[in-house]
Amino acid sequence: MARTFRERVVDGSTLVGEKFIRWLDGYFGRHSLVGDHTFFAPGDFAWVRELEAGAPTIRAELDEVLRYQDDLPNFQDISTDQYQITDDDRWKTYFFYGYGFTAGNNADRCPETARLLQQIPGMTTAMFSIFAPHKRVPPHGGPYKGVLRYHLALMVPEPVDACGIRVGHDVRHWEEGKSLVFDDTFEHEAWNDTDGTRVVLFVDFKRPLDGVARIFNEVVLKVIGFSPFIQDAKARHNAWEKRFEQVRNRAA
Repeated sequence: MARTFRERVVDGSTLVGEKFIRWLDGYFGRHSLVGDHTFFAPGDFAWVRELEAGAPTIRAELDEVLRYQDDLPNFQDISTDQYQITDDDRWKTYFFYGYGFTAGNNADRCPETARLLQQIPGMTTAMFSIFAPHKRVPPHGGPYKGVLRYHLALMVPEPVDACGIRVGHDVRHWEEGKSLVFDDTFEHEAWNDTDGTRVVLFVDFKRPLDGVARIFNEVVLKVIGFSPFIQDAKARHNAWEKRFEQVRNRAA
């Protein structure tokens, strides 16, 4: 299928941005206040305790969202660069925030989750990340070392050792109500080799940096927020939101 001009512009801008961002990785790694690791101790981030304490409330709001699981967007339907790692309908998303963009009415439908997310210093992106049974995401590297990634496990099917994530050479398994913090610029992969659904609260937040590096990171993140890639994702989400409201109204 021929790609539209808009899609070609988005893809080209993404490629240029990725080359520049790769150049930044070493710099941010050297100026990181929490080190440069694959996984980080969740206790090193004071806000994690409040998120874990709120896990039952977040789970209750997630259960309401999952009533419409089949109608939720695939990750690649919102973020087109995800086509490189997923092209089926087994990775569903429910976005809350993305680089200054609040995702339609999603936050209003999950008010306690939204409130807790707002307590995370430097939160840039947040969503429910939903893996269907036997979903695998192949090895890949994340786009930007100026952020770290956080997972709060909300649904982890049995057996738990058949559901996990590898970052670099290190492997972890999710545990309901518990957290993982990692640097997704290291090669990583994730899998759900069970017959159940796995869900995590997926958050990117600003990496703690010193001095000039922190200011530089703020500038780059602002630029990313106004990039064609983010604006395209916003437009795609808004289009989905309109369809989703129609689905909810019919179900009411």
